[in-house]
Amino acid sequence: MSGPLAGYVVVDLTRALAGPHAAMMLGDMGARVIKVEQPGTGDDTRGWGPPFAGSESTYFLSCNRNKQSIALDLKSDDGQATLEALIRRADVLLENFRAGVLDRLGFTTARLLELNPRLVVLSITGFGHDGPEAGRAGYDQIAQGEAGLMSLTGPGPDDPQRVGVPIGDLLAGMYGAYGVVSALLERERTGRGQVVRTSLLASIVGVHAFQGTRWTVAGEVGRAQGNHHPSIAPYGLFRCGGGGQVQIAVGSEGLWQRFCAEFGLDPQEPGLATNAERVAAGSRLVERIEAVFAPFGPDELLERLAATGVPAGRVRTLDEVYDWPQTRSQGLLIDVEHASIGEITLPGPPLRFFDPTGPDGEVETTRADHAAPPVLNADEEEIRSWLAG
Repeated sequence: MSGPLAGYVVVDLTRALAGPHAAMMLGDMGARVIKVEQPGTGDDTRGWGPPFAGSESTYFLSCNRNKQSIALDLKSDDGQATLEALIRRADVLLENFRAGVLDRLGFTTARLLELNPRLVVLSITGFGHDGPEAGRAGYDQIAQGEAGLMSLTGPGPDDPQRVGVPIGDLLAGMYGAYGVVSALLERERTGRGQVVRTSLLASIVGVHAFQGTRWTVAGEVGRAQGNHHPSIAPYGLFRCGGGGQVQIAVGSEGLWQRFCAEFGLDPQEPGLATNAERVAAGSRLVERIEAVFAPFGPDELLERLAATGVPAGRVRTLDEVYDWPQTRSQGLLIDVEHASIGEITLPGPPLRFFDPTGPDGEVETTRADHAAPPVLNADEEEIRSWLAG
């Protein structure tokens, strides 16, 4: 395998989305990821559908590329012995059981590091490994609500809405992978592994950004306000001619001056002359801008905005995103051969790597040999043969 983590071995005990996403990120970077699944049923997401492609859940396909699969009953003697052998050979172990489950299976943190002192352990929970609510199950939408994200999302404060993807799970996976790579780097200095812990709660709070300091520093509670930015204006979604919509981001006073010159607005109009005034103006500003946008359809409007230098864009549906040449150009679509359903196209990894010292200039070194998500227990024979030496 190629990639910056080529040669590292990851044992993935996780299921659903947060842990599998972290493991997939490590696999994308070249690590050998061995997914341990429940015999017979496998990862819960194998049954999450419709839609299915043949007998395969497209949900499972979204977060398990670049992995191998082995089915082990971790309550059996063989399952425990095989997991022990995997741990001895691994660089990383990922788990997202409820707090205490792995301990009851006999794999406490002390036992894991006794088997392999260089092991990096990533553990993901819903609400944290300690504290008064550590035992709660972690499901994304519940975490989005409990961690405040839904109160910031939606058309208004009385209509909280979840983000359209399981963002708490995905963020926990991303933070988890980041923590694993950091721990592996530290291991190069110390020779010792360590435990990395995160949660859906922590990961969502970790991206509160300015909405967090809006409360902790300024004492203001941010609330949902639709498709317009709470601190920058005009910045959001605006209606235009032909029933269309465009998004603009006027993030500086210089951009505001150019925007007004292009569309015949007075940049010094009382109540709109500064960003703070425009934010306070709210619906009045939106009405003024939609009025000057009304004569133009989306395509013409976007051309004018681009010529003026104002950042702008359309709202694409997912089919439009995946048909967009820019998406394919960034390696965000990969074609793989799946064992049961044949050739399929998957969303690709979001990171690319380049060697700037090639004889003919910059050379891309991003992993290209991607593997389709495995069918259940597809790699048992190969993995057991490898463990046997």
